[in-house]
This record gives sequence, C-alpha cells and structure tokens, in this order.
Amino acid sequence: MKKIFKLIKKVCLAIFILYGLNVMTDAAGVMIPINYFSVATVSFLGIPGLLSLIVMFFVL
Repeated sequence: MKKIFKLIKKVCLAIFILYGLNVMTDAAGVMIPINYFSVATVSFLGIPGLLSLIVMFFVL
C-alpha cells in the first residue's frame, strides 16, 4: 500500500512540475506537453528527466 501512495505522489508531483515549467516558460515559447510519456519520464527520472525533455524540445 505504501508503494502505491508513493507512486501516486510522484505522478502528482511530476504533473505539477510540468505545469509549473509550462507556466514559467510560456513567454519564451517552450512548452512541454503534459501527457503519459512526459509524466512517466519526470516521475521516474526526476529533474534529469525534465532536463532531457527540455533538450528533446530544442533538438526535435
């Protein structure tokens, strides 16, 4: 049961982090979509996952 709550907590935090990033970088034109892939990446990898999504935004 603790593992399920820990996973839910990570997913919620990832969604809030992605939303916060989108709000802060809206003026710069950077937008990382909030979908299953991006939420899973940030949930499991944390800040390095978020940075990798930002790099993929600029490369692709």
